[in-house]
Amino acid sequence: MRFWFRVLAAAIVVVGIAIAGLSYAYWDTTVLIGSTAINYMRYWSAPAGTLETEVAQTGTAAQLASTASALPQVAPSGTAGDWPSYNKTLTSNRFSELSQINRTNAEKLKILCTYDTGQYTGFNSGLLEVDDALIFVTAFDIFSINASNCRENWRTHENYVPATPQEVNRGAAYLDGMLYRGTQDARVLAYDFKTGKRIWETTIGDPKKGESAPAAPIAWNGLVFIGNAGGDIKGVKGRMYALDAKTGKIVWEFYLVPKAEGDPTRGPLGASPLNVSTWGNSLQGVPITGGATWTSYTLDPDTGLLYVPGGNPAPDFATNIREGSNLYSGSVVVLDAMTGAYKNHFKIVPKDWHDWDVSGAPAIIKTAGGKKVLSLAPKDGHLYGFDLDTNALLYRLPVTRMENEDAPFVVGKPVHFCPGSTGGAEWNGPAYDPSLNFVFIGEVEWCTTVTLMPAEKIAAVSSGQPWSGEASINPFNTWGKGDPVFDWAGWVYAVDADTGAWRWRAKTNYPIQSGMTPTAGGVVFFGDMGGNFYVLDKTNGQKLWGQNLGGAIGGGVITYSVDGKQKVAVAKGLTEILWPTEITTAKVSILGLE
Repeated sequence: MRFWFRVLAAAIVVVGIAIAGLSYAYWDTTVLIGSTAINYMRYWSAPAGTLETEVAQTGTAAQLASTASALPQVAPSGTAGDWPSYNKTLTSNRFSELSQINRTNAEKLKILCTYDTGQYTGFNSGLLEVDDALIFVTAFDIFSINASNCRENWRTHENYVPATPQEVNRGAAYLDGMLYRGTQDARVLAYDFKTGKRIWETTIGDPKKGESAPAAPIAWNGLVFIGNAGGDIKGVKGRMYALDAKTGKIVWEFYLVPKAEGDPTRGPLGASPLNVSTWGNSLQGVPITGGATWTSYTLDPDTGLLYVPGGNPAPDFATNIREGSNLYSGSVVVLDAMTGAYKNHFKIVPKDWHDWDVSGAPAIIKTAGGKKVLSLAPKDGHLYGFDLDTNALLYRLPVTRMENEDAPFVVGKPVHFCPGSTGGAEWNGPAYDPSLNFVFIGEVEWCTTVTLMPAEKIAAVSSGQPWSGEASINPFNTWGKGDPVFDWAGWVYAVDADTGAWRWRAKTNYPIQSGMTPTAGGVVFFGDMGGNFYVLDKTNGQKLWGQNLGGAIGGGVITYSVDGKQKVAVAKGLTEILWPTEITTAKVSILGLE
């Protein structure tokens, strides 16, 4: 009997070693499968969605007004009924002039059709609608479907090896009959809008270093604008590019953190005053890292200025080995769109040790008070307003739970803080409604605990590896240990664009990461990570309609008109490493009135 026990034990050891070896050899696949299994179990006890609204005691009710004071709704092409860019307009306002779906009939909304990609993936793609076609992207595919009935027009698959296990893509750009997308191996691809045939490809990064290009590009005046991601990986530096829309040739390149000798040059460099003086990296083996972009961008056609949201510095949690303000990470950098020359920057997160990227694209708005305002909401849990005529900060309003935001991180001591490294506003920024002079923003309330590792160990991490400074050996805690699943929430704030005072706010029991879409019909559309889709009265936050659509809503929520009928399209089914969600395939649903 002992003999057989020994044989069994030996067999178990051999099988274990074999599994460990295969896991190591195919680590990215192991992470994907493991995270999916863990999140599947986490989601067994998922509660139903809830929403509670509070109206500020201002003494006056919000009143709809003329939209004449708004900046023109500048889109790269298309009509007022289309949605031709990630945030509808180049200025990222996200406001729709459509009013067929409104406060009086929103309760009659129905799902008209659904397109299933058949993929389990981190589906947070923005949606485009042009010429009766809906366009969206996953890590490996770009899709065109009929915007009325969800029938597939075409689907183009790209076969490649991603730079990291996080298979995400934020969406495509459209210009003059062509579509553009980035890939997870740091290329930019162009397609024919009608057929999906690939026209050109351009490489803007090195996937062997961990560089990728998941951001949704924008396009204007014959140029496509996109940057590289990977700023949480040791040695990766954020850069911004303009590519010729017809040929893919790199027109200019701009380093968002200091360029060093030996760093590659892929195109003509935009003029920059940046140098290493704001970093002060104190240890050998600590290269300047970070400042990458991974969401989308904003452009002001009146001035020809491009607004680039810059990610965190790295290592994420360790300021003691990168003294200084770490320019231009944690900033909105303003560039000449035609030349890439530096014009200005807004340092939003003065000293980042929480992984608080300045992530989502800012909005450029003209307020009821006559100000031209840059509105933005980073991961730090605040909504900012800057006067673009004077560069003055007008307001900084907390819009999610704040806790221990100023507490320093100490080696060996856990620190709990809110918003966490997956909190605040992630890849979708503000929306502006000129009829109310309201800025709308969706937020994540999810806190994180970080224990800092010693500086020498941080410096010893190999180049090309995730670089956070977190001491845990659990790979799921690389960016800190999140609070227990469902110990989280989401917020929607409606804020006066001139004063920064909130007028109403709604709290959900799931994080909100979808796009916010206010309309001339008196409603605002959005969804949460529990799959709950909501239509609220934009004047007071009252729920007019809500339904679980089946699958986390973390991507595009847009509205458009086809054959004279207003539709709403929703990207749902986000399943990925960092987010415990319902395990389902990525889908796009079209809603409307029957």
